[in-house]
Parts: sequence; structure tokens; C-alpha cells
Amino acid sequence: MKKIITTLAFFFIAVLAFCQSPVGKWKTIDDETGKAKSIVEIYMKNGKLYGRILELYREPHEVQDPYCVKCEDDRKDKRIVGMEIIRDLEADGDEWEDGTICDPKDGTIYDCKIWVDEDDPNKLQVRGYLYFFFRTQTWVRV
Repeated sequence: MKKIITTLAFFFIAVLAFCQSPVGKWKTIDDETGKAKSIVEIYMKNGKLYGRILELYREPHEVQDPYCVKCEDDRKDKRIVGMEIIRDLEADGDEWEDGTICDPKDGTIYDCKIWVDEDDPNKLQVRGYLYFFFRTQTWVRV
């Protein structure tokens, strides 16, 4: 009986820990329009967090399969769907920082920090920095 209780407790703690993790699929929300823009998958690689675009929500008048023509690094002229937009985030307590995020719309690369909202583990705060300016978006767990 003790083994069963211990095993159940372990799984319960593991599930809680996973719920607080940014790993998973997130719906990105444009902070200016409030509209859903994409689905991003955040994943671990070599102890760091990365994120790639799985799906884009496009208006009928927009290009349905866009490429990052304004990017200036290895992402230049690559398809946006499948693109790795978050790179090299390192854990710092409950936050992940010291990595970058790329806005494929204009090719700008920002320093990045993300954290799971402490009041709602289904919300992810994503902050991009450029010098002294920053912008924070709230993404929603899918």
C-alpha cells in the first residue's frame, strides 16, 4: 500500500511540475490586436528552451505560406511555418532568459525572457527586449 501511495504522489508532483513548465504548445496572441496569430511549440534541447512555429492563422488576403524575407540570419528566406523563433533560453528560477526571439514579420531579433503566469499555468508571458524597450505578450496553452 505504501508503494502505491508513494507512486501516486510521485506522479501527482510530476504532473504539477509539468503544468508549470513552458514546454508544450501555445497559441500566440497579438498584443496590439488581441487576435490569435500562431501556434508555437516550446521544447527542450540540451537543457535550453527553443520554440518553433507549428501553424499560422492567416486572413484570406494574406500570403498563406509566408517566408521570412526580412530575416538577416540563417532564417532568411525560410518558411515561417516550422521556423525556430525562440532560441537558447536558460532557466533562472521560475523564468527562462538569456535567449532570443525572432519576429518573422519584420525579421527583428529580440533578447527574450519567458515565464508561466503564477496565477494561471495556462498563460505564458513572453517578453522581447531591444535595448531599453520591451514588449510582453500573453500566450495561451493549447
